[in-house]
Amino acid sequence: MTASLVIDDDRLLDLLAPDAVAVRLGGDATWSEGALYLPDQDAVIWSDIPGNRILRWSAADGRVTVDQVGVEFTNGRTLDLAGRVVECSHGRRAVQRREADGALTVLVDRWGAARLNSPNDVVVKSDGTIWFTDPSYGITQPAEGYPGEREYGDHWVFRFDPADGGLTPVVLDVEDPNGLAFSPDESLLYVSDTSASLAPPGVGNHHIRVYDVVGGRHCTNGRVFAEVSPGVADGFRVDVAGNVWTSSHDSVQIFAPDGARLGKIPVPEMVANVCFGGPDRSTLFIAASSGLYRVPTRTRGASPLDLVGVRP
Repeated sequence: MTASLVIDDDRLLDLLAPDAVAVRLGGDATWSEGALYLPDQDAVIWSDIPGNRILRWSAADGRVTVDQVGVEFTNGRTLDLAGRVVECSHGRRAVQRREADGALTVLVDRWGAARLNSPNDVVVKSDGTIWFTDPSYGITQPAEGYPGEREYGDHWVFRFDPADGGLTPVVLDVEDPNGLAFSPDESLLYVSDTSASLAPPGVGNHHIRVYDVVGGRHCTNGRVFAEVSPGVADGFRVDVAGNVWTSSHDSVQIFAPDGARLGKIPVPEMVANVCFGGPDRSTLFIAASSGLYRVPTRTRGASPLDLVGVRP
């Protein structure tokens, strides 16, 4: 049975009922990542990266099925302003878009002459630009992609503009950038450093950093927002009040905008990442090791559509 909610700060009760628990919806993955709610289908898709496939849970029948196979080790994904799926592909070393007819469009796979490492997580801003992290897990971990070299020699966070094809590094000081999300007003960008995940004990980072976004294009004033323990902040999302809901080794941890940990939702498997969904974006879906979980909340997930006056 799933353990009870851990409350560190009474502000958590504005976000979750005191008896809230994570309920398993199913799945048989080796390692689950990249959960995304599809509003037009009332369904969640997520990646089984080592299985090189995408799984699907549908609210209509409550079943988990295999959505696609041979997907080139997809990882994090989001929706663009037109409702299309934008996702990271370790195998293609690219950020790609799924068109309405199912075709794939590679949006970006190079920084100059150098191939990207293995884009990991992605968010879309209200101006339509695509921001993504580029660690090297897909070229260094045999089960998550194909062996390869870091051709530009580092791990950065990039901003891609589909309007003109421009690609700009925006965060260069994170050892292994992984999850990322904007604050509700997009004045802040949160980026996790998961360099501790594959390092010996006591080595590497397991924190989330936060940056001021200047002019909607540049990141400055980087500082540590919160330490996540046990484990790392593989992926996270932000609610409409600015609270950060992040993965960890044993739970989903919730941090207030001031960096205080409000508490955590225990999960019986290691958590990779989360997304908000449901018709009103108040359900938290959790991608954990083998499958998908959900928990109802008293808040809603932040969305760039809120800033452009559109409701899903």
